[in-house]
Parts: sequence; structure tokens; C-alpha cells
Amino acid sequence: MIPLYKLDKLPRTQKLRKIAKYFTFAENRLGMANNTELVFTDAEFAFFTDAARLLAEDKLFSHEAQKIFCDAAVVFQAADKSETVLLRRSLNNIKHILLAETGKDQADWDFTCPGGKLDPDKRHIFKGMYVYLEDIRSPFNIGAMFRTAESFGVEKIILSPFCASPHHRRAERTAMGCIDILPWEQRDLFAAQSENNKPAEETPLPVFALETGGIPIKDFAFPRNGILIAGSEELGVSPNALAAADASLGRVSIPCYGTKASLNVSVAFGIALQVWSARIETLS
Repeated sequence: MIPLYKLDKLPRTQKLRKIAKYFTFAENRLGMANNTELVFTDAEFAFFTDAARLLAEDKLFSHEAQKIFCDAAVVFQAADKSETVLLRRSLNNIKHILLAETGKDQADWDFTCPGGKLDPDKRHIFKGMYVYLEDIRSPFNIGAMFRTAESFGVEKIILSPFCASPHHRRAERTAMGCIDILPWEQRDLFAAQSENNKPAEETPLPVFALETGGIPIKDFAFPRNGILIAGSEELGVSPNALAAADASLGRVSIPCYGTKASLNVSVAFGIALQVWSARIETLS
């Protein structure tokens, strides 16, 4: 750790970036620790306190930011292990203020999530609840949809061949561990024909599509077991998949009331899964 007096001699932007890095490492360590223990030495707490005070003296920051720095210095000086949540929030606030001040666009990989690897044995699963992600190109959306699917008890995700890889670093960062514990495979469920020119294999479960022009979500008869299709960000669900849905359970739509009248696919997906999982619970 660079002594604070040396940090203070650096050009402002370089100094803020280095302090942001220290606070990021500290927040990560705190997030991985047991809530009843402190993971920092007295010297580290002294550094956090002095750094927060140094930042509070920087008149180029807004009054609101300076107040956050001053409040954080008080928290760091107390070094009370019963205030773990407050410590982490103080570290997080300073980190993001510094990232914004140095012109760094903040993204999912700047966020920290407490805890280590997720335990698959602790998952609550709705048996027969499947989703098919069709040509979802964005790694961010793939990661978000994995995280959402895990949260609402999806048993398995099926990805079309042209989806972004779940192992893309942005997908993995956004999913926050869910890709490792939620079963998934990659194949085309609704190809017009297979490679040997035979008809594509029929899905064993009823299917329905999340698409415009369908039954409003409040009126849709969600099944206990089935496959929800969510389509491309740009083009929606493909004609082949729509035909399969129309021949099965049909289409479910989310009414929108704004001028744009559309939702990001991962947001719409989350709304649909929440309603579906709630309906399954009422059928149990």
C-alpha cells in the first residue's frame, strides 16, 4: 500500500484511480468475510480514514461527495465490527464516486457481490419450468437472464446456437455465479429441419412465447410445466418458434403504456418469470 503522503503528490486523476483501486480491493475482502469478523488491520483502517479525509478536502468534488467522504472517515475511524454493512456501503460509495470523477464508465464488473460460490443444493426448483433463449446476442442480457431464471426457480435453460456465450466474461460477471449452478445446454429447439433433412424433434413440453400481440400476462394460463421462449433483442421470436408456440399454449404479452411501449428483453423476461413462478406456487 502506497503511503498516503506519496499518493497525495501524484496527479489528481492518477491519485483518485489508485485510491479507488484500494477501496475496491477492500470492499471485495469485506464482502467475502464472515459478518462477525473484521478483515482489516489497524493500519488499513487508518489509511481508509486518512484517505477519506484527504478526499473531503478536495474542493473539486461536490458538496454531497465531500459529505460522504467525511461520514465515511467517521465510520472507518470507529472500526466497529458490528457495523460491517455500514463499512461496506462507505467503501462502495467512495469507490463509485472516484470512478465517476475519473471518467470511467461504470459497468457490471465494477459491482461487487458478497459471498463466494453459490451452492446448487440450496436452489429451489420448479420441476418442468424451462426457458428457451433464442438468439440473445448481448452477453449482458444472457447473464441477467441466467440470474433471473435462477432466482425464480427455473429448472433448465436452453440456448439457441446464436446466443452469446454464457462464458463470455460480461455474461459471467452479470450472472454473479448463476451460470455455474443452473443447468443449461445449447441447441436449436425449433429448426425447420435437422441436418439430415428429417423433421425437427418435437419438444416434450408445451411451449409459449413471450411476444407482442398475445394474451395479456394477467390473463394468460401459465402451465405447471412448460418452455417459455424469449426471442432476439432486435427481431423477437423467430417464425418457427412462434409457429410452435401458436400450436401449443400461444403467446403471452406484457401491456406497456409509455410512448416507447417496449422493454429490454431481460426485463420482460423477469416480469414473465415472476408471474409464472407465482402461478406455479398457487397450483402446488
